[in-house]
Amino acid sequence: MSQLPIFISGVDLANLVVNSDLLQISCAAIKDLQAESISDQQDSSSLSLRYKLDKKSKYTHIAFTTSTVSRNELLQQRGDLVSSTTLRELEFPIFDFLCSETNRSFSIHGGAITLFKSHFKELSRLKTQIHDSKTGELLSTPLIVTGHSIGGAVASLFTLWLLDSIKQPPQKNRPPPKLPLCVTFGSPFIGNHGLQKAVLDCSNWNSCFLHVVGNKDLFPKASISHNDTAQSVSEDYKAFGTFILCSEKGCASVDDLDVVSRLLESTRRLAPCEAQEIDYYVGIVNDLKSKVIIRGNSQLDLSFMQPLKAGIILQLEAIGVEMNTQQQKEDTNNLISKFEEREKVLVEEQAKTRDSIQKLNLIKIKMVQLEWYKKYCKNKEIGYYDCYKNQLWRRDREVTRLKKFLTNYWKNLVESVERKPQKEGAFIRATWLYAGRNYRRMVEPLDIAEYYRENGNRDYQTHGRSRHYILLEQWQEEEDANKLTSSPNNKKKEDVAGVLTEDSCIWAKVEDALISCKLLNDGTSNAVEKQSAKENLDMFEQYSMDQINKYAVSPEIFLKESSFMRWWKMYREIIEASHDSALCDFMKNERYLQYEKRSAFYETL
Repeated sequence: MSQLPIFISGVDLANLVVNSDLLQISCAAIKDLQAESISDQQDSSSLSLRYKLDKKSKYTHIAFTTSTVSRNELLQQRGDLVSSTTLRELEFPIFDFLCSETNRSFSIHGGAITLFKSHFKELSRLKTQIHDSKTGELLSTPLIVTGHSIGGAVASLFTLWLLDSIKQPPQKNRPPPKLPLCVTFGSPFIGNHGLQKAVLDCSNWNSCFLHVVGNKDLFPKASISHNDTAQSVSEDYKAFGTFILCSEKGCASVDDLDVVSRLLESTRRLAPCEAQEIDYYVGIVNDLKSKVIIRGNSQLDLSFMQPLKAGIILQLEAIGVEMNTQQQKEDTNNLISKFEEREKVLVEEQAKTRDSIQKLNLIKIKMVQLEWYKKYCKNKEIGYYDCYKNQLWRRDREVTRLKKFLTNYWKNLVESVERKPQKEGAFIRATWLYAGRNYRRMVEPLDIAEYYRENGNRDYQTHGRSRHYILLEQWQEEEDANKLTSSPNNKKKEDVAGVLTEDSCIWAKVEDALISCKLLNDGTSNAVEKQSAKENLDMFEQYSMDQINKYAVSPEIFLKESSFMRWWKMYREIIEASHDSALCDFMKNERYLQYEKRSAFYETL
């Protein structure tokens, strides 16, 4: 008895789907809809779309289909792509939610978007029947959206539209929202790389799409270039979702999108194809359902092969890739080599995912270490900003490694959030903003210290600030703007001793104020420089008092050896005795000594 290969998950998963009745139910819904269309004697000469909502006790089904004339016309046109820019010009920007900072445009199958746009009013009414606009949830029963051929493309667009409507994140103490499942048969690819990227960048969206493709159906392969090279995939159309590839011999599940395109091209070259009706898929699904597919039924001896290669061969045989002639064997070997390379890439990506979880734990540990460093510096009465800037002790240099690790992590996270479509990006930002705020307030002062350690540097916020800090602060402000503001600072009054200074750029303002003091004292400074320095000091004085009144600064800025106290000593010598301001009164009367001692400080206000 030959040893069975371990790596045959694609065949197993496909058989699991077939045996679940999902495909049979979806095929039946489409066939019933087509039968109703014929009985209604609908004009089949125009590009028309039919759909039907069917609410069952255990699930809800929406089926989409088009006339044969519509499908053939679109097949001849090969489905020109329509860009998101063009859709905005046509005043139809409903899919703009797929755009992000790094993925600003995408394109959609022209035939699919034409049908969607022409039936938009009806589709909007359909959406209200299954979606609660107040709660952002779908019906209580699972929703299956299905379609055949170009109807399947419209089903995919409708599902994307639904996914954007589902509110994220879920409400507190409630389970995650139910997501629809889109099942298509013989559907073409519906978009370009921009659309594919938008779907893949959303955490759960790609898993909502299941595409069934038969090896003799031309329509889903119409957007793939036909040539003899391994790199035969059109650069225009790209796939997303999971694919069930079928033939008379069996089926296999494939979710590697590069592999899907290569397999569709390979099966297209092996046998003549034509546009297939839904009856073709009904026959395939029923045939697969009736068979008992035995693992390892290949005519080849797989016992001597590595499990990965043996598993790939079983999948290729199941979807109709033949290996009878010498040329077919050579072509298949090339495919196997490509798939083995892709599998290695996927394994590496899985390893990165595991690494990211481990790295998150490290992030927490390193933030705690930074807190310890901050407390250590406070005990030295200098504060961690000045301690790090002056590099007084060995542990200051050790903090540099901590800072580098944390910054690399947050830069990568911010870049990944920018790549997400708008709603998904907002969800991730909301999830991570608290941690991002603490990181920014703890680590950015260390970057500022490095910036001003170099003689001659000034104006950090314009010339030295990293973009990821800017975005973290911007996202935090947007989040705060969406919340109701309360009466100021009672909570901060209670916790002022442990407050992290809210403005992570405060030390840059302190450094620029110190430079302004030096310019005023420098006899070589011209009138313009001195006037600019005076205006900067006036603004800094007002800014500092505003921060103190809001309890937005940590008491450590008043430590005896801090840069802020150095600035005050310089500034006090510059200002005239008659100079009167809230900050001068606060500092001259040493009310800052009571700032951390809450009750005594309140009595002085």
